[in-house]
Amino acid sequence: MHKPIVDKGLAIVFDIAYHPGMSLVALKDIQASFGPHVVLDGLDWEIQRGEKVGLVGPNGSGKTTLFRLILNEVKPQIGQVIRSRGLQIAYLSQEPELDSQATLFDEVRGTFANLQQLEERLTHIGQEIADHHDTNRLDELMAEYDELHHRLEAAGGYRYETLVKEVLGGLGFSSADLDQPIATFSGGQKCRAALAKLLLQETDLLLLDEPTNHLDIEATRFLEQYLVNYHGTVIVVSHDRYLLDRVADKIADLEGKRITVYSCGYSDYAESKLVREITGQREYEKQQVWLAHQREYAERVKADKSRAKQARGRLRMLERMERDGKIIDSPAHSRRKMAIDFSPASHAGDMVLRCRNLRKAFGEVVLFDDLDLEIYRGEKIGIIGPNGVGKTTLLKMAMRRIEPDSGQIRLYENLQIGYYDQEQIDLDRELTVIQTIAPSYTGSQEKQIRSFLAGFLFSGDQVFKRVGDLSGGEQSRVTLAALVWKNPQVLVLDEPTNHLDIPGKEALEEALIAYEGAILLVSHDRYFLDRVVNKLLVLPERGRYELLPGNWSTYEKRLIEREAAKRAAAEQARADARRANRLRQKQKVKAKTTAESGVNSPYARWSLERLEEEIIEREEQVAAVEHQFSDPNIYRDPGRAKTLRQQVEQLRTELTALNAAWETKAGETSQ
Repeated sequence: MHKPIVDKGLAIVFDIAYHPGMSLVALKDIQASFGPHVVLDGLDWEIQRGEKVGLVGPNGSGKTTLFRLILNEVKPQIGQVIRSRGLQIAYLSQEPELDSQATLFDEVRGTFANLQQLEERLTHIGQEIADHHDTNRLDELMAEYDELHHRLEAAGGYRYETLVKEVLGGLGFSSADLDQPIATFSGGQKCRAALAKLLLQETDLLLLDEPTNHLDIEATRFLEQYLVNYHGTVIVVSHDRYLLDRVADKIADLEGKRITVYSCGYSDYAESKLVREITGQREYEKQQVWLAHQREYAERVKADKSRAKQARGRLRMLERMERDGKIIDSPAHSRRKMAIDFSPASHAGDMVLRCRNLRKAFGEVVLFDDLDLEIYRGEKIGIIGPNGVGKTTLLKMAMRRIEPDSGQIRLYENLQIGYYDQEQIDLDRELTVIQTIAPSYTGSQEKQIRSFLAGFLFSGDQVFKRVGDLSGGEQSRVTLAALVWKNPQVLVLDEPTNHLDIPGKEALEEALIAYEGAILLVSHDRYFLDRVVNKLLVLPERGRYELLPGNWSTYEKRLIEREAAKRAAAEQARADARRANRLRQKQKVKAKTTAESGVNSPYARWSLERLEEEIIEREEQVAAVEHQFSDPNIYRDPGRAKTLRQQVEQLRTELTALNAAWETKAGETSQ
């Protein structure tokens, strides 16, 4: 077995273990523990070639452990992880290693180092050909040049730089970012750069752990489409329900230390699981009645000497059932969910917040200029836009934590505002959970506060845990609990679903839907926006804004229509250019040649539609070959340059004949 190879943010694992059939990875009867804590127990799972699987489960259920088992980073205490021979796995590590001195473009382009080496060798051979006069040596060099050229073409070598730019652009980088050193980027930008390298890597199995972290909505939509078209096997851990619906053809549900695989997308899985849970609850309740009856019977007859043996037999049967795992666990316990209940104090007026002529700039970067916004009680406004346009800045201005350069912000009636900061800077990491809710609580209040915190899944001694020792998801729940405890009349929320698992998101959604006050929130979670908001403040770029009625789906419909119109306009422009080119071609062809070629051409019997398709194809081929002449290295290889010129001449000859046939056919049709 080869040792794992880590390559600048990508863990590439090779394994020569043999496994029959089409499975890439098979996990057999896996038990994995950390100290006394059993994470996985009796888990079986086979990952088939070509699958796109959404791996879901509550926070702490073992999803990361499962990835580490597949990557051979940890070993199970019991069971086997069997990988197909020569398997290559790509995984985005939490702290990707990137060359801080390299530019963004060079770092990501390094994914194609093999193609770059081929190009360098071709350039070197071209120089040798230009310098050599020995016929035998020239023949050897030409043969090697042709072989390497074909290898480079077969690997798509002439467009890999374009592909790098497309992926980086899709993930939210601008053209100006390409030449910037990695060292100048934020942690989130570095994660996006590592994700770009991962997507461009050709591997058998792609493991993605929360890939939409640090992505705005447009970048997430790009990632979705990229994964839909990806040819390899993909396993993605994500709390983005729309991404799971659009990418995954299977859902692997990790719960209760085992996996259940559903052969469907996320929405169908959620419905199927609900039915399964209802059925499971009925079976559990039925068994509990039966168990109670058995215990009651044994207790009742054990004093009767004639039936004492029978009573002991029933108790032994119940012990065997428990030992063999035949006692059904409570489904209600396994699917504990937050219980959030906002109860805002009423206030007389409808107006909550008014912003007039707001302007905010940082140096020469203008985020807002002349922004007007009014928020009324009952309105739930979601703010969306690319990273860096000022969404969080706008929330902080509304909270008066950042002052505008000009303009007015007015909060009405001294309202109680609940603010959720995605960085959670207001959390005191030295306090306990219960102190965060009520810093000066008394013994008489403890029962009430404990009951409240139980709704946020903090029970027993967990309420006395230091906040700094909590996980990201637990800190999010503490922040939400502190916010709800204040009974706010207005909610200002910055990425409130970060670090929440799907059940946590669902609980928050239900609470916000029922909330009667005003909400101003920033979120990249489209499903969350669809369920909660009734207006969108769209910030398409710095300095621009648009307030629209409806939720994300309403806006996405408009977005799709705009994108379709843009594509149609571009296609029309290309069609117009092709039409103009055909007219120019026709003007160059003499009438006599046109007539003769039209009658005698092998294309004479073709339909107008087929002729037009062939003309378009030849024009594109001519453009592609002519583009290669822009490479100065071409001229170092006289043989290659000659071949390209011959190709262009042949294509132009065919194009002339096709245009002539098209003109003749068009003339016949118009008569």
